[in-house]
Amino acid sequence: MKDKVVIITGASSGIGSACAEEFGKNGAKVVITGRSQTSLLETADYLRSSGIDTLPIVADASLQEDNKRMVEETIRHYGKIDILINNAGISMRALFAELDLQVFEKVMDINFYGTVYATKYCLPYILATKGSVIGISSINGYRGTPARTAYTASKYAMQGFLESLRTEVMKSGVHILVACPGFTASNIRNAALLANGQPQGESPRAEEKLMSAEEVARHIYKATISRKRDLILTTQGKLAVFLNKWIPGIMDNVVYNVMAKEKDSPFK
Repeated sequence: MKDKVVIITGASSGIGSACAEEFGKNGAKVVITGRSQTSLLETADYLRSSGIDTLPIVADASLQEDNKRMVEETIRHYGKIDILINNAGISMRALFAELDLQVFEKVMDINFYGTVYATKYCLPYILATKGSVIGISSINGYRGTPARTAYTASKYAMQGFLESLRTEVMKSGVHILVACPGFTASNIRNAALLANGQPQGESPRAEEKLMSAEEVARHIYKATISRKRDLILTTQGKLAVFLNKWIPGIMDNVVYNVMAKEKDSPFK
């Protein structure tokens, strides 16, 4: 990883920030993006204090022009791109019947189109370095959950896009990894959008019992080094993917019951 240039979108906190630290401490030069300048610069300062070569770029993953600028600034600063980690993402929690469609569109714009835009502009440089494109997806990319229709759709779309692209570039030496963490301790549930587009504010889960973002980052780093195709994390996540493949009808009831028991569940 020494002197590899790694772009990580949505890296102000959570898995993105943890990946920046993990790749950086192993010798990579990391480009981090985020919409909040304050949070982004705080993360950059922390990484630099740890001796990590860091370039922060304020950018909105959902905007095509911001992704183009992100790549242009990276090339001006470092001259190449070895790895792209499509991490920027947002969740939601509301029944589809009550959901404002603008919320659905926003989730798709960030989670799916953000991946498409970043990958499009990075790909020529990654083809040149025979590097990696990584998508931080979710167990929701394998199994839909109620009250997360937009989030689930965005992750299915991301995985389909990356699977198709993987096959296109498989003879070019480019590595594509789809990483699917299970429930991870991060602020994604706090920032999850409700039916009207307002942030949820409080996580419905016991965050302290979930896999840490740092542990997820270590798994992603190892999977990148070994150029794995897929990464599914947590015992619960692996079990959900396995059972959904073989007993999907039963899993409908299991998933419903689990999600209905969440704190402040939208199910009446």
